Formats: sequence, structure tokens, C-alpha cells
Amino acid sequence: MADDSQGAKETIAETKARRAAEAEALGDEQVTDVLPADLDLTQLESDYVFPNNNRRRIPGVLYLVLSAICLGFWILTRGGDPVMVNTGVLWAAIGMAAIGIYSLQGGWDLAIDERDALANAGGAVGFPVGHASAQMGWRGLRSRPTWRILLYSAESPPKQRSLVFVDGVDGHIVDKLVEQNPEDWSAYDA
Repeated sequence: MADDSQGAKETIAETKARRAAEAEALGDEQVTDVLPADLDLTQLESDYVFPNNNRRRIPGVLYLVLSAICLGFWILTRGGDPVMVNTGVLWAAIGMAAIGIYSLQGGWDLAIDERDALANAGGAVGFPVGHASAQMGWRGLRSRPTWRILLYSAESPPKQRSLVFVDGVDGHIVDKLVEQNPEDWSAYDA
């Protein structure tokens, strides 16, 4: 009986061959590309809001409060012979204060969203923009938010591409690179 159930099952090679035959039977007009429902922007009920960078201030304040508590315990117990509160608590207070201050200074207010950044970048490149992509990054020791925008020209296939860095705080162009598109699209020409 085990042999009968094994014979009824399709092997991997047979499955691949069947799927390849089904794909060949379909014409190009029958093959469509559809986004999954969770990625389809036309189905969104509200605008997507990129999280603001100023949320870094919340843990910064928490670190400073914990630092003050540790420093207070250390000051109150340093005259005696403490067992649980020793110099390590002082070092913890100093470390948490440093992390808290760094978090506060790195909590820039993100005033430029991805749409504004795309518009600023499109105006800076000098060619009509087709496809574009935006990504948030941070630059420098102070972690200033910066949009990294990849732009392609509107021709099909695109003749130019550009990488533009747009400051997320005030929207100025930090840097840009515009070049001829080196990608070979000749295999996709109709």
C-alpha cells in the first residue's frame, strides 16, 4: 500500500516540469505582476507617516532620570561602608548620563518627509524623474537625519540616474551624484 501512495505523489522533478509546461502555455498578455495587498498603496486608508526622529529624546530623558537616581544613591551612602551602592553605581550614573545627553542631542526634529525630500531631489538633478526611491539614514557624530534618494530619468529605459542626499531637518541638498545610467537594458527592449 505504501508503494501505491508513493506512486500517486508527484516528484519534485515532475512538479518542475509540469509548472514549466504551464508557464509556456501562457502568453505574455496573460502573465501579470500584482503587488501583495499589504504593499498596494491604492488600498491604504490613510497616509503613511514616517516616524519622527525626535522620539530619541524619550529614552534620553529616561537615562538622565536613572542617572540622577544612581548619583543620589551614591551621594547618600558614600559616607558609610556601603555594600550594595559603591563606586560602580557612580560609574553607571556617569555612563547613563553620557548616553542620555547623546540621545537628547541626536533627537533632531524630522521636518522634511519623504515626499518633500523627493521633490527637493527631483529639482536638483536637472532631468525629468521617472522612478525614485527614498531611504532614511543618519550622518555624522550627531546622527543628523538624511534622506538618501535614488532617482532614474523618465525615459524607458532610463538614460540617467542620480543619488541625492537631502537633509531631513531643513531640506537642503547635502550632496548629489548624477551620471549616465551604466546598466544594460538592451535585453529588455521590445
